[in-house]
Amino acid sequence: MLSIYRNMFKIPDLRAKILFTLFIFAVYRLGTAIPVPGIDLDAVRLFQSQQQAGGIYGLINLFSGGALEQFSVFALGIIPYITASIIMQLLTVVIPRLQALQEEGESGRKVITQWTRYLTVVLALIQSTGFTYLFHSGQFTGGIDLIPDYSPQRVILIVITMTAGTAMVMWLGELITQRGVGNGMSLIIFVAILSQFPSVFTSIWQQTVLFGFTERFIVICVIFLAMIAAIIYVDQGQRRIPIQFAKRVRGRRVMGGQSTYIPLKVNTAGVIPVIFATSVMLIPALITTAIPTDAAWLASIRRWIDDNLGAGAQAVSWWYIAILFGLIVFFTYFYTAIQFDPSQQAEMIQRQGGFIPGVRPGRQTERHLAFILNRITLPGSIFLATISILPAIAGAIWNIQIAFSGVSILIVVGVALETMKQIESQLTMRNYEGILT
Repeated sequence: MLSIYRNMFKIPDLRAKILFTLFIFAVYRLGTAIPVPGIDLDAVRLFQSQQQAGGIYGLINLFSGGALEQFSVFALGIIPYITASIIMQLLTVVIPRLQALQEEGESGRKVITQWTRYLTVVLALIQSTGFTYLFHSGQFTGGIDLIPDYSPQRVILIVITMTAGTAMVMWLGELITQRGVGNGMSLIIFVAILSQFPSVFTSIWQQTVLFGFTERFIVICVIFLAMIAAIIYVDQGQRRIPIQFAKRVRGRRVMGGQSTYIPLKVNTAGVIPVIFATSVMLIPALITTAIPTDAAWLASIRRWIDDNLGAGAQAVSWWYIAILFGLIVFFTYFYTAIQFDPSQQAEMIQRQGGFIPGVRPGRQTERHLAFILNRITLPGSIFLATISILPAIAGAIWNIQIAFSGVSILIVVGVALETMKQIESQLTMRNYEGILT
């Protein structure tokens, strides 16, 4: 195993990419420790010592690497960019102009990426304004006012700083994608979640072992390890659809006749549906900051969202579990449909002179591919959703907070596997032994 890692650093360009990625990680972690200007640092320390936020706020704090509870310049993390990406992908399906841009190739994708960046800044402005109000009102901080001088000038300064921090995180992620190893945005979330695991397990230890529930801590650790093994096992699973190409005679040469296959993974969408669902769960929690409390029914809606999804949830609620489960299943189907179009695939196979044995080319092939895709997407989506809510179910039963959640485990393991596969392909191209072989 040590020789494998040594081989990674024998290739000059791969070594440079890995070191550059690690350098960006260090810059990102440095930014999570720098507080925004104009806040009460003593109040921030008091809040950190008493931090008990559950629900979606606890998950967002985990995604930001603890930057949210520190009220740092990177407090929003990469969440605004993810939300913007969701919106752009949804609009691409319904707006012909965006769909045409996507089909133009690299130039069209660059335009969509630029629009995604602009939308990210807009969403960062909205979300930073909402969180600034939450940190002042005490709804998120348990009654602790982190911004005593809540003046328009101070709010504008904080909002601009947090928005600039989000733009910088987005830039760091793009630098990793261009000059480093792996997908930059996914790796930013990966390192943020991984940095919080020591404190997360310390919190679980304090809530279980120190109160005489050692067996609960052991069960949680076993669940954690079993989830990692299950994620790796399912991630490698795929359905191979055989493709046969007809023989063609050109002059004296016989061409074609080869056979290949289309690999359809059980979990085609990866961890993207989990990230999408988490971002959508943030929306109602932020909308509550703009709901007035004058009307009784509006106040009751705000209280329900806060108690079940937001900072008021001291432990994960069953409503949170059910909504997250449904969103993950929906986004798995949605993202799989975007990634793999049976109609385009069937047309491409027919154009290249291929066919699936026993299936006619054209519409029959399209229906066959769609049928198989739907069949393997269902267990894949249920697996994703189940893994995501397992720790939350344990927390709801025992009335404790398990901050790492199945969502974070899925992201960490999924991103690690994808990054290792990229490094393995680099090693294989240079005749070195791969990591996963």
